[in-house]
Amino acid sequence: MPTERITFTGHAGDTLAARLDLPEGPHLATAVFAHCFTCSKDIPAARRIAARLATMGIAVLRFDFTGLGHSDGEFANTHFSSNVADLVAAAAYLEDRGMAPDLLVGHSLGGAAVLRAATQIDTAKAVVTLGAPSDPAHVAHQFDTHTDQITSEGQATVTLGGRPFEIRKAFLEDISNQNLSKCIASLNKALLVLHAPRDATVSIENAAQIFEAAKHPKSFVTLDNADHLITNPKDAEYAAEVIASWVGRYLTLTPPAPPPGAPEGVVRVSEANPAGFLQDVNAGPFHHALADEPLAYGGSNRGMTPYGFLSAGLGACTSMTIRMYARRKNWPLDHVWVDVCHNKIHAADAEAPAGQKVDQFRRKIHLEGALTQEQRARLLEIADRCPVHRTLEQSSEVVTQLA
Repeated sequence: MPTERITFTGHAGDTLAARLDLPEGPHLATAVFAHCFTCSKDIPAARRIAARLATMGIAVLRFDFTGLGHSDGEFANTHFSSNVADLVAAAAYLEDRGMAPDLLVGHSLGGAAVLRAATQIDTAKAVVTLGAPSDPAHVAHQFDTHTDQITSEGQATVTLGGRPFEIRKAFLEDISNQNLSKCIASLNKALLVLHAPRDATVSIENAAQIFEAAKHPKSFVTLDNADHLITNPKDAEYAAEVIASWVGRYLTLTPPAPPPGAPEGVVRVSEANPAGFLQDVNAGPFHHALADEPLAYGGSNRGMTPYGFLSAGLGACTSMTIRMYARRKNWPLDHVWVDVCHNKIHAADAEAPAGQKVDQFRRKIHLEGALTQEQRARLLEIADRCPVHRTLEQSSEVVTQLA
């Protein structure tokens, strides 16, 4: 996933630091990601969601709000309304680049911010929230022991996530004056609400209130046992996959015509986790799968192995070939399924004599229906005409070049 380190001007004229995660193929749409309260653009959940959307052709801008992360400005001078203004500025920057945002994604208080900002970003067609509060004033509970000091003295230094932050009275006043319900009701965009029932920071009731206030189209998906920051990689992967599946309904993701010499288009495989072996496998913006290795081989077992994909290709092609023939002959084939097993002695690869087969695919074909023995035998013969079968049995040419 190519990433541009960029800057743009925030609501108060400060320089905001951002990453623009770009698709490795055609650019089909653009998203903006808003991080959680006092977090940054680089939290693991943001990186995984951005990476997954990029595989679909969606560029993702994730940035640090004023005074946070690598952005300039004083955090003490910011509040919820300034976060919203930073989001609007991010959208304007993208529009100036000819990449006006189609999707807004917000985590925690960033989720509340995108709900507010969405009414000012006309190009956005869909909004996603993760663990978002229905009322921005909810964040005040994180420093409620300092509320009296902030009110009486005008400010106080509070510790959030192990770091000191200066919270001023203007921040409390700003969040207390927000009313998201009317904003959500007039959103006029597709909405996806993601929330974990056991979220100890923002309770699940907030998701219910957001969902109830919104008009259709709207969707709610539980994040099960995820924590508020979605720190578990499996939870981040699940959230990313749900968002990717959902957003395809509401964004126009039309890929260009396939390049010459590739009539079925390009299958793009990219690392999902450089620390392991997990891979995103995409054939266009809508067909996605995960490839991985078993735990015993250092993988996380979250997708089929490369040889599993080979077996799947053989099984799918066999089933399709049989169905096409039976349909053409009008034979009573009710159902067909194919079991494929692959066997390979990995240690023998480098030592095998030239021409010796070290791979074996065992294929068991199941045919249901009132077929005669002659018809069944004929369909078994037809299975051997499966194009993938022929490709595997014959030599193939693999042409490789460095991009």
